[in-house]
Formats: sequence, C-alpha cells, structure tokens
Amino acid sequence: MSVNTAGSDGRIQPARPGDPSRIGPYRIIGRLGAGGMGTVHAGLTPSGQRVAVKVIHPAQAEDPEFRARFRREVHLSARVQGPCLVPLLAADPEADEPWLATAYAPGPTVNQHVAGHGPLIGGTLYAFATGTAQAMAAIHLAGVVHRDVKPQNVILTPAGPRVLDFGIARAADGTSVTRTGVTTGTPGWISPEYYRTGTAGPEGDMFAWGALVAYAATGRLPFGSGAPDVVAFRVLSEEPDLEGVPAELRKILERALAKDPSDRISAAAAETACAELLASQATLLVEGDRRLEPTRVGDLLTAEWNMPTLDDPTWHAPSTSPRRRTLATVLVAAAAVGGLAGAALALPGGGDSDGGDSDGPGRTRPVRSATGAAPEATSADTAVREDGTADEAEAAPTGATADLPADPRAAVVPADPLAGVPDPAFTRAGESAEPNSDEWRASTAAASPEERTAEKAIRDQMASILATKDMDFMTPTVTFNRRAQTVMVTGGPVSQIPEDHQEMFRRAGDVAACSALAVRLKNSPTTWPYGRFVVSWKNFDGDLEPNILGFGEATDGCYSLIAGQWRGDESGLAAAGIPSGDKDEIRVADAADKAITAAWNDRIAEGHGLDPFAAGITIDLGFDPVEKAAYVWARDTDGALIGRAQQSHFQDVAATTVCQELRAEYTSNRAWNYTRWTAALYEANSRVPQLLASGTCSP
Repeated sequence: MSVNTAGSDGRIQPARPGDPSRIGPYRIIGRLGAGGMGTVHAGLTPSGQRVAVKVIHPAQAEDPEFRARFRREVHLSARVQGPCLVPLLAADPEADEPWLATAYAPGPTVNQHVAGHGPLIGGTLYAFATGTAQAMAAIHLAGVVHRDVKPQNVILTPAGPRVLDFGIARAADGTSVTRTGVTTGTPGWISPEYYRTGTAGPEGDMFAWGALVAYAATGRLPFGSGAPDVVAFRVLSEEPDLEGVPAELRKILERALAKDPSDRISAAAAETACAELLASQATLLVEGDRRLEPTRVGDLLTAEWNMPTLDDPTWHAPSTSPRRRTLATVLVAAAAVGGLAGAALALPGGGDSDGGDSDGPGRTRPVRSATGAAPEATSADTAVREDGTADEAEAAPTGATADLPADPRAAVVPADPLAGVPDPAFTRAGESAEPNSDEWRASTAAASPEERTAEKAIRDQMASILATKDMDFMTPTVTFNRRAQTVMVTGGPVSQIPEDHQEMFRRAGDVAACSALAVRLKNSPTTWPYGRFVVSWKNFDGDLEPNILGFGEATDGCYSLIAGQWRGDESGLAAAGIPSGDKDEIRVADAADKAITAAWNDRIAEGHGLDPFAAGITIDLGFDPVEKAAYVWARDTDGALIGRAQQSHFQDVAATTVCQELRAEYTSNRAWNYTRWTAALYEANSRVPQLLASGTCSP
C-alpha cells in the first residue's frame, strides 16, 4: 500500500464521515494516512495498545486476483517475527473491505528524516545499518522476500529503525506476483537481475538494503535520480555513488551492491558485520571476540540509537474514573436446538445470599481444562436439579409478566439428559480418555440437518456471550467427529490475543456446546450420537495441533454448583473485569454503584466504625456473561476492610443493593438475565482476590 503508518510526526488526523468506529477487535480513533490502495486508521486494542489498521478500498477488493495475492501475503507475513520489524497483529483478507493491523510505529520515514535533518551519523548510522540488516535476516529466515525495500518503508522510531510492509506492500500495491508488463519494486531500489530476468529473491532485497543504508549515510540516491530507464541503465552498468560513507561500512555496502547476485553479502552476514562496527563504535567489543549474541546486539543498538521520543495527545484515551465501570453488553442467550432459548433462571425464595465458602463437594459437572484440573464455573445460569427438572421457585416471575409469552430465560437445560434411556446413541459417556489432535483433524463440517442446527445453536450462543465483551470477532468453527462422538469448537488464529480473551472463548464454547448437546441428547437420545465436546485454539492458519483449552461431556450436567448452590469464582471475576459499554448495563451498574455508596455511608452513620470508600477503598462493579452474574469487588489499599466485621458489612451491602438493581431490571427488561452476585476483596496490592460471598437474588 502506498501509504505509511506514520507521518513526519505520527499525529492522528480526524476521522472522516463514513470511517468505521471499529475494525475487528480495534477501536478506531482517527486516520494516519490514505493512498490509492486504501486507508490507514489509528486504532487501539482493548488494553490500549496503539495499532495501525490498513483497509483496502472496495474497488481493489473486488478484484479476485488482488484478493488472492493479499490473502497469500497476509499468510506469509504472519510468519515473520524478529527485531526491527513492525509485526502483523491481525488481518481479515475475507472481509468485504480486507484489512490488516500492525503495531503502530511512531516516527518519520528515512526519507522524511533525511529531508528535514540530513543524513544519519555516528552510532545512529551504524545502529540503523545493524537493525535493518537484522530485519532483512528475519524476513529471509521466514522464507519471505520483501521486494520493496526503500526509505519510505523504514520508520525511525525512538526505539530503533522499523522495517514496514514486509510482504504487505507487495500485495497492497499489486506487485506481489510478477506479471507481464508489471514492474515489482521502485526505480532506484531495484536489483540488476530483476531488470535482466525479472528475478526478485533475497539477493535483490540485499541490493536494495545496500542502497538504503547508503542513502541514509549520505542523503543521496546511490544511482542518482531521473527517468526510470536512466536509473535502470546506471544500476546495470555504473558503480554506486558511496562518497561520504564511512570506510568500514562502505566495504559492506559495496558487497551488497554487487552487480552479480552471487557476489552479494547475505542478510545474516551483513547483520554480523554491521554489529561488529556498531560494537567498535561503542568501544564495547572484547578483543578477539568477534561474535556478538543477538541480545547484546540489541543492547548496543538501543545504546547508540539517537532519535527523539514522540508523543501525540490524540492517542491517549480519556482517563477513567477511579471507580471504573467494567461493563458488558447484555444479550439473551440465543435459541438452541430442541427448544433451548437460554438456560434455566433460578430466583429461589428466601434470602439474597447463599453465604458460605467457595469450596466444597457437589459439583454436578467437573469439566476438565487442558491441564486436567476442574476449572471454573461454566454455566450461564443457576441450579437445576440433577434429574433435569427445575424447582417450582425457578419458574418465570409472575405479576406484571404473567400474561406475556413464555419467558425464554426460564428454559431448562437437562442435567442428566440420558437418564432412564436403555440404549442411547451416545455410548462414550464417562470415558476418561482426553480427545486428541487426530480426532480433531478427522472432524468435518456439519453435514446433516441436525448437525447444522446444533452448529448454529453453538455459534449463536457463543456470539451472544462474546459480544458482551466486544469479542465476537473470535468466530468459532464447529466441526463433528462421529466416530469419536465429539463436537469440536475451534477458535483462532488471532495474533497476540490477551489471555483473558482466550479464556472467555473457552468458557463461552464450553457452556454453548454443553447446552446444545444436552438438549439434543434429551430430545433424540437414541439417534443423536454426540455427547462430548472440545474447545480448541489454533495458533496459526494451517495449525494441525491446536491447543486444547477444555473438554467435557453433556451427560453429567452443564452447571458448576457447590452443594447445590451457585458460587462465583476467579474466572468469573476476571471476566467481569473486562470492559464493555452496553447502555443498559452501564445504567444498571451506575445505579448499583450509587446505591452501594449510599448504603455504605448509611452504615458509617450508624456508628459501625467503617471508613468511607474514598479513604483507601475503591469499588468496582462488572458482569460475567457466562455465569450471568454481577461482581462487586473492593480494592482495600489501607486495610480498612481487614476485619471480619468490616467484610461482613461490605458483603451485606453488596448483596442487598446489587440484588435490588438486578431484580428491578429483570422485571422491566426481558433481555436482562443477570440474577446472581459475588462480593470479592483485594487486600493492599494483592492480585489474588478473596471471594467473600455469592448468591442468587430472590424475586
């Protein structure tokens, strides 16, 4: 793409009418530039990492040949990792408007810096030569040829040089595949062999690298400027102009600019030679030891690199309140097969709190994680008896909603769907063998109408859960292995995905697959063969051994209960801490936050010896869409909640006030299905929470 990810100062331009607010997982906050092939947007990850998101124009995307090249180059570029490169983070070559995202590289391009400040000198020049040679070595090691090395494709960031568009520029400007009448590369940076035969291999990259370093050192194009045919003649028949290049560096560049590609220095050799010059410049090279470890090369490069730190206030997201809302979108679970429209809602009579410890016997389904341990709760809803029936108190609320159609929130997922079935089609219940990669590879797409219905139920319910955290870009693939009687739910690849995102995918896949299979087993026990499920994650396209995140069976319940009662856990708390912005949830959280503060102040006024929240206590509120639970947690930096009495007051205030808000919303909003709560505490600077109490709100 003929556009850079940063301008001379890397500042963001305002978004224009029609620009997207989100591309993939990235929030778009402006533009970085635009060109004939598309637009580069400034984006932020959920954690605040700055990214450059390049979107191809629809006119280019409609060209099947272009899209095929773009897809191939994205796949190649995903393999390239190394120093002084701008890594590919994510891409969607199949989108209506294909896009790719790279880490943002702040700073001017080489040509911009040379035009404004002159050539590079001293240690910075040697660091530039070393870093760009390192980048070329990494590209070639991955089996990729850049084919467009030039000053416009190298950014001088405060941390070092960064080579752009390795494998991407080729696709974006239509030069990734040599075709009749099409020149690959830019005049002045094209190798002699390409002019002669159209060959563009690693040796051609090194020719362009030599010209690049020469330009950075002198401010002049080594083969001059002018008409393309004139420049081509000089490249083929004349020696480069290297006047002013330091003598030792000049020897390396002469080898890179040799007319015969077989005489040229390789990227790895150039990296070593330039690193030795860099070490000599820094006077750090130990006599007799001419080999430098990569880590030491990186230290030397950083020490000698001299570029100003840049900042752009427009990148900074608005500061959050000390009581940040960690909020999620609230969506009703999508309808599953055989009448599954959601999971069972329990609003049992009695108090709001179950109380008690978070450990104990009675889990109805210890779904195993990839490590073999029983993981966190995986149900989106509350207690269902092991015989698959619901208590009378679990019926949909009466009163204002009694005359409405059946509430989908009251649908029941059977805990033991094959109870009393003498000859079920699913015969592998209770097997201890963990599903393996061979079974995953042997799985196939849904073929029968029943399989397609189950696939849709799983995908829809996962989408509804993941969307609450703006993670619905993690679209699952659902496949079936009839022989293994197992359904495979697979995600990825998504580059550099945070661990909490992958854990959300596992939990969503676990509850969606279990719920869909349990209902199908209950409705068609003698014909439906699938009762096991696996949630996996691919690390790259073509990955034949994806990571198994979790697996389980739908025959032993889809809920995690302790002694028949729901309990919150650290996984749910972590999910509640992932931000989102649904308007209903923001409203409920804001009301609950104010109610908790008011109730706490009332307790203070009653003389219980409590400290106000502003005095060392920070309160956060968030929602876990898998367990359908609200979490309230306190960060106690001054020990104000260290005593048993103080903690008892906090959990009582949390239970009472949160349940008031959840009940009110449940009654008025049929899309609202949060009925549970957990109170937690982080003492001082501890990262390990103390789960104080959990419960299900009574009607």
